Amino acid sequence: MAMTDPLGDMLTRIRNATGRRKTSVSTPASKLRARVLDVLQSEGYIRGYTEVAYDNGKAEINIELKYYEGAPVIREIARVSKPGRRVYVSVKSIPQVANGLGISILSTPKGVMADHEAREQNVGGEILCHIF
Repeated sequence: MAMTDPLGDMLTRIRNATGRRKTSVSTPASKLRARVLDVLQSEGYIRGYTEVAYDNGKAEINIELKYYEGAPVIREIARVSKPGRRVYVSVKSIPQVANGLGISILSTPKGVMADHEAREQNVGGEILCHIF
């Protein structure tokens, strides 16, 4: 069966793995997933990730999760824009997550970036997810 929301699947895998206190989780590879993971890594929500290519042409991403004093750094991760309902915002209406303690990840014409970076570059786009 075809997957209709690959990014939502990755976020759910991360949510489930942090709930079970796993050190790492794997997901099928794609460019969008890698760009979202780049933002998560630069913002300090994950330790890092590695791409593993297999002989059959498929690839996986292994994500190393981050914990602080035994608690997961990612407390909540939620998909905002879904295949059935896309959510687009202008630069003036980018929401604050947890009064600025969390981030929104946006897909903009200048690439995938965090909400504060989108405000600096004065660009809006599709809100992919909220994390705090």
